[in-house]
Parts: sequence; structure tokens; C-alpha cells
Amino acid sequence: MKGWNSVRSLFTGRKAFLSVIIIGLIAGAVFMLGVNKAASYTSTDEYCMSCHVHPHAEQSWKLSPHYDNQAGVIVHCVECHLPPKGHGMLAAKAKHGAIDLYGYLFKDSADYKWESKRTLDKAKKFVYTESCVKCHQNLFPKTLTVEGENAHLSFLTSKTEISCLNCHLDVGHFDPNKKHESNKNFGMTATASAEIFTEPTAVTSFTNFTEKIPGTSLSFEMVAIPGGQFIMGSPKKEPFRKPDEGPAHPVKLSRFFMAKVEVSWDEYLEFFKATSSQGRKETEETENVDAISGPTPPWGAPDQGWGKGSRPAITMSWKAADTYCKWLSKVTGKKYRLPTEAEWEYASRGGKQTPYFFEGNPKDFTSEGFFRKIFGRDTAVIQSYVVYKETSPGLTQEPASVKENPFGLKNMLGNVYEFCSDYYSPTAYAAYKKGAVNPKGPKKGQERVIRGGSFKSDAKDVRSAARDFTKTKAWLVTDPQMPKSVWWYSDCVDIGFRVVCEVDENVK
Repeated sequence: MKGWNSVRSLFTGRKAFLSVIIIGLIAGAVFMLGVNKAASYTSTDEYCMSCHVHPHAEQSWKLSPHYDNQAGVIVHCVECHLPPKGHGMLAAKAKHGAIDLYGYLFKDSADYKWESKRTLDKAKKFVYTESCVKCHQNLFPKTLTVEGENAHLSFLTSKTEISCLNCHLDVGHFDPNKKHESNKNFGMTATASAEIFTEPTAVTSFTNFTEKIPGTSLSFEMVAIPGGQFIMGSPKKEPFRKPDEGPAHPVKLSRFFMAKVEVSWDEYLEFFKATSSQGRKETEETENVDAISGPTPPWGAPDQGWGKGSRPAITMSWKAADTYCKWLSKVTGKKYRLPTEAEWEYASRGGKQTPYFFEGNPKDFTSEGFFRKIFGRDTAVIQSYVVYKETSPGLTQEPASVKENPFGLKNMLGNVYEFCSDYYSPTAYAAYKKGAVNPKGPKKGQERVIRGGSFKSDAKDVRSAARDFTKTKAWLVTDPQMPKSVWWYSDCVDIGFRVVCEVDENVK
């Protein structure tokens, strides 16, 4: 009897154990079914758009090739904005869902700068290359152009990460200002009916003057920057200081004139019309020393659809900016050029040795840090002087949007990076630690110095001492031309320049 009870007890225990397993499996199946149903429900277009109340989302999607196409195939929201199964789909869904929930609970959609979120940098965070490749498995269809073949070949062989969005940003949401198509009519604007200047401005004294561009109706302001000495670079205790900003060293500069604002589209297009050749190839140069070979037409829309006019001209290469200075020198009879790095920093500081030419600590302005991202940061002072990430709608702004620095210059910080004439070296300042007079940087190098930060920069990167440099190869990744353009960057939308004019020895 005792043995039977033991057997029955063992059987009963196994039965209970099996029951627990079965109940667990059923519960798990029910849970997974619920998860799948929830995932399916929250992956419909209707659900996505009930939460993402972008003013443009649904309309631009229905105008795009992902909706309006010959095959009648519709690409739905999650097919682009989530990776495929097996590539972290649920994890990405949870991450984006958490971000959406945070925005729903703590932010007002009416306050979002929607236009600033329609940029390549933002889109890369919400569109997955794996999803693109899942549908577009044949990257070399018969209808592909030669330029497309070159671009897709670069996509497959490049050692750097290339997003499909670099070329196809408007495929999912239609953008009338397409930015990656051949632009053969670029710069071919109607001739203005205003007065045409026949002579440049005569400069006889060292004061501000308005330069007139002969053969055009355009003029621009030049500011007299007095010579002097300053400490170039940042002190070791300056917040967010980088190693290439030191050692801080004394520099003495002669007087010079500097443009009040960056070269505008109006000005740059006059140069383009006067010097470009629609049929010239990238590698061709004129042999006539009296003529200047300017840019070939860009492949895309250099202004990004933001508008031209007085906005700073952008996306041109350092070579193009340098050539513009040569053209301007030729038509005005003066010596125009790009500023040296020392001249740029001296002019930017406006006589100040603080991180900015206005009062404020970079730690108070930066958006770096978990709590600053949640509770915001202080922009009351900096937004009056700088177009940067926290105050920009995600594009360049006109000069009137900011105040001048103590020298009378605008947008020295933010808006767009500005080319300098110097080659970049992270150790360039070491050669000047005992002092320098009108330094011009290293005699050779690969990349050029750029200064000032841009509308995409954090406050820490628009300090007067902050340095950066051109990234030629990275900025030409998606240029489909062979050879790639020497005049235009295909993958950099926040670079421009301003000019310096040397003071003639006869000017008092």
C-alpha cells in the first residue's frame, strides 16, 4: 500500500508539473498572440498617422513614388520606418514607441519644428537601409541610368556607411524641391532690370565701405577690421575645449577688410553665370590666364529648396570658394581672398577672449546631457547672435535674423561653416606658441580649416575657438558623376564662406 501511494504520488506530481507546463505554454501563446495583434494593430498606416500628426506626412506620402507609381504598389509606413523581421524590428518598434509616448505626454506637437525634421540627418534615424534593400533586391535594373549605376556601385563597395536616403530622400515623402537630380539649368536666372554698376567702389581710407560688383546690380558691405594682437585658441579650462584648440598663443595681425556677412546666393550666382560652362567636364580647365574657369553645374539643388537671395550660398567646394575670390578680385581690381584662420578667429572674437563674443557659458547653452534634453536649455542670450541647432528650423537663415558682433560682423558663429585659407593640422598651434605675425597655417595638407559652426551645430561647437576641417571624401560620397565634382559637395549642406579684402598700401 505504501508503495502504491508512492507511485500515485509520483504520478500526481508529474501530472501537476505537466499541467503547469501546459498552462504556461497556453499563457505564453496567448501573450504572444496578444503581442502580435498589438504589433499588427500599431503598425497600420492609420495608427501611425493618428499619432504622427505631421502637417505634410499623409499628403506627401500619397504624392511620392512609394504610393503613386505605375505598378500600383503601396509601401506602408512601417515598411520604411521599422527594420524587417530578423533585423531588430521589435526592439526598434519599442524604441520609437517610447519616443512617441514621451512626446505625447510631455510635448505639444504644435511646437515641433516639422520642417527641420525633414532633413537627411533626421531621416536616417527613422528609415532603415535593411528595409530598402529588402524590397529593392535588384540594384541594377535595366532602366537604371549610368549615374545610378555608379551610385549603386559605390553603395555596394564603399567602406563607409552610405544610406539610401542620401540619394532617395524624397521617395517616401514627395518633395517638390528634389535635391539629387541633374541640374542643367542651375543659375540661369533672368537679368535684373536694376541699375548695372560699371565701376567698383573706390577705397581711399580705412573705413567700412560698400563694394559694387561691376557688370551687376549687386553690392555688399565690407567692414574695416583694425590690426592688433590677441590670444588665439582656447585656455585649458574652457568648457568643451578640444586638443586642437591649443596651445593658446599670442598672434599679431595687420588690418584688413572683412565681409559683414557670408557670400549670398545672389552674389555667387553672378559668379556662376560669368564663369561657368554648361558643357565643360570636371577635369577641364581653361589655358587662358586672363579667364577664370568657374563651376560646372551642380548635380542636385545646392540651396536645398530653402531659397536663394540673401541667404548664404552653400555646398560649394573650397576650390569653388577660392575661385570666386579670384573672380571678385579680377572684376573689382582689389585683392579678395578667403580669410586666414587667425584672421577669422580675431574677427569672430571682436576683441573678446571669452568663449563667445557675448556673455554666457557653453555649459548653459549646450543641449548635451540627459536632463538638458528633457528640461531644455537656456537660449535667451545666444539665440540673438547665433543660428544653431536649438534655435534653427533646420536650414540656413538670412543675415537679418541675428545681431552683429562688436566689430559689426554677422553670423560669424553658426548659420554655416566658413572656409579659411589654411590647411588643417591638429598641431598647427604648436608652431606659433612663441608668437606669430599674420600666420597662414601649414604649408601643405589634405583638408582645409572651416570655422564657426552651423545651423546643425551644438552650442559647444560655435565657440570662437572651436575648429573643424573639410571632409572632402565624405562630402562627395553620393555624387553619381565620374569623376566626382571638384566644385560642389553632394553630402554637405552647411558650408559657405565670406571674403576678406587686403588693404592697399595707399589706403590711409
